[in-house]
Amino acid sequence: MSCGNHHETDCDEVLAEVWLLLDHECGAERDAQLRRHLEECGPCLARYGLEEKVKTLLARTCGGERAPEELHQKLRERIRSTVLEQAQVSVEHTVSGTVVEVNSTRVETWRRG
Repeated sequence: MSCGNHHETDCDEVLAEVWLLLDHECGAERDAQLRRHLEECGPCLARYGLEEKVKTLLARTCGGERAPEELHQKLRERIRSTVLEQAQVSVEHTVSGTVVEVNSTRVETWRRG
């Protein structure tokens, strides 16, 4: 997904990490980077809000029960992997840093209402 505007962080990359942001699992620098993007990008902010509501609903309906941490980790990895596959994004961690490659772009329009 892309809103068509240039951002420091790509929309697909931000959306791939929404749950990490919601779960406060990003480092301080990455958290600030993602939040800056959300302040600038209406479509990503709307998607973030939707995911936040889903998380709240899940917490409410589960009555405070917590899944094992191993399950949390597996789900996070699978969600991230699926989002990256659908966005055709590859992430490679090397000794010199992290390389992110986007192979295609998809534009979505969001309507309020």
